[in-house]
Amino acid sequence: MTVRETILHRWLAMPYTLHSTVRKPTSSKNVQTVLFIHGIGNSGESWNDVINTLPDNYRIITIDLLGFGKSPQPSWATYNAKLQARAVIATYLRLRIRGRVTIVGHSLGSLVAIEFAKRYPLLVKRLILCSPPFYKVDEDKRRLLPSSDSLHKDMYRLARKHPDQFIKISAFAVKLGLVNKSYNLTRDNAAVYMNALEATIINQTSLHDATKLHMPIHIIYGRLDPIVVVKNLRLLANVNKNVSITSTLAAHEIKGPFIKDVVNTITRSTDN
Repeated sequence: MTVRETILHRWLAMPYTLHSTVRKPTSSKNVQTVLFIHGIGNSGESWNDVINTLPDNYRIITIDLLGFGKSPQPSWATYNAKLQARAVIATYLRLRIRGRVTIVGHSLGSLVAIEFAKRYPLLVKRLILCSPPFYKVDEDKRRLLPSSDSLHKDMYRLARKHPDQFIKISAFAVKLGLVNKSYNLTRDNAAVYMNALEATIINQTSLHDATKLHMPIHIIYGRLDPIVVVKNLRLLANVNKNVSITSTLAAHEIKGPFIKDVVNTITRSTDN
């Protein structure tokens, strides 16, 4: 990192702009803008199977979140949802996007989408959240048995304590096709990955923040997903009447039937 970058982004807190790609619509009829935000360890390329299936009247924007893909990876940063949302808005302004957008987020990207919508609600038309890892902040200490939320957080903490083993498991998952081809976790970026895991997923307020949003929110989760706590999704839908939920026969990654369900949700919601 140069001295200039250190001054601008670390000391003056100027947000980074992210690596992005834009696919312009080839049809001028009912043009819709969709912003895709990927999950942890991935990049904007993880959405290719979804994007290639969408109609040609969509303006499609993909980004690489801070620390991932071709975006900057500052070693000093705390990769929380606030930092990511500020980088997304800086990129949004740089691209000169006009009008409100539909944001589609996957996993970690869902939490960033919630933070962006909380901070800049006038820019967001709707949220489509895929496999959101929503966990409660306040856990009941009187419970005799650990809750699903605490068990999931303990799993993430275990990954943080043993990054080398987690890297090996991740590489094996890529070979088996269990995760997206763009998934990339190595020793070189493991520190950023674990930082994002801690700052955005373990220490999150996303579930609580989502209860206060007023735009339409559609959640899609896989019935075989070990990461999602379904009762938290249902709790959110009970509290916030703008939230709807769909399940699909899939796991955590957007593969197989998940792709079709995401495409159908985007086209159906944006046609309304």
